[in-house]
Amino acid sequence: MTILVTGGAGFIGSNFIRYMLDHSMDTIINLDKLTYAGNFKSLEGNTNPERLTNIHGDILDAELFQKLLVGYKPRAIVHFAAETHVDRSINTPEDFIQTNIVGTFRMLDTTLEWWRTLRGKEKEDFRFLHISTDEVYGSLLPDEPAFTESHSYQPNSPYSASKAASDHLVRSYFHTYGLPVLTTNCSNNYGPYQFPEKLIPLMIYRALSRENLPVYGDGQNIRDWLFVDDHCVAINQVLNNGRVGEPYNIGSNSEMKNIDVVHALCEILDKASPKPDGSSYKEQIRFVPDRAGHDKRYAINSDKIRNELGWQPSQTFASGLQKTVEWYLSNTQWVDSITKGDYLK
Repeated sequence: MTILVTGGAGFIGSNFIRYMLDHSMDTIINLDKLTYAGNFKSLEGNTNPERLTNIHGDILDAELFQKLLVGYKPRAIVHFAAETHVDRSINTPEDFIQTNIVGTFRMLDTTLEWWRTLRGKEKEDFRFLHISTDEVYGSLLPDEPAFTESHSYQPNSPYSASKAASDHLVRSYFHTYGLPVLTTNCSNNYGPYQFPEKLIPLMIYRALSRENLPVYGDGQNIRDWLFVDDHCVAINQVLNNGRVGEPYNIGSNSEMKNIDVVHALCEILDKASPKPDGSSYKEQIRFVPDRAGHDKRYAINSDKIRNELGWQPSQTFASGLQKTVEWYLSNTQWVDSITKGDYLK
């Protein structure tokens, strides 16, 4: 069987493809625009390269997408492709509107037309899985309960607003047309192959480069952290066993203040890659002006996926962070290629 993945050269998408090549017999067709955050090198060295086909293309190209559906007849589409960095959405929101909203709409519309031509079990078993974020729910106060799937949408950045709009489109194609969709809303991911603009890989890179470690505001913003491998397991569970039309929140109950995340990283690096003068990487921390519309707290209630599908995270934040730092220390060539822009050539 074949799965069509969009955005599989990015962080979560590439980890998901690696997981599926290891844990399924599916053939993977990976469609990726290869923006600054997409890199086919993140898929090199996988265990079953003969089952992976990478295609350079844009989800806005409905004609290309239709050809892939007709040519490969996937049993499922797993839709990761998105612009995701909040800071970039503040500076250049147009990219987020086009990719996250218009791109998702064109995929849904093209998929619906093709799905209607299927018959029998092919049509019955097909799934369209949309990967989204907890940021669509907005911000929580310190004592508020974690986000459930029924929490109202209150996006506070152009990024989260564009993802919220795409979530609504996906839902509408199920309720209006019967397209068998699923949606997952995950908390902050971390792990191997993450582009070094996000907090954890950025801090690792800057720490090792002896640069300042910039922390927004007072560092008290709270996020629920999810190791990317655990996320991939959850996605596969939803894809194969989730109830059609339903959203599933994915989080690991690992709420951490940003400053505590940076302190934990520095403590791991102090042991794993000590500085010659014996000083701590914590001395490189600098507080910088907060970004506009910075949500104070995210927290995910993942009872639904745990109770319905039996999913549980395998990593604590401490063990996942240790694995992440070890990976970046062992893969400096990949990091150098990203930071120098060599992969874009």
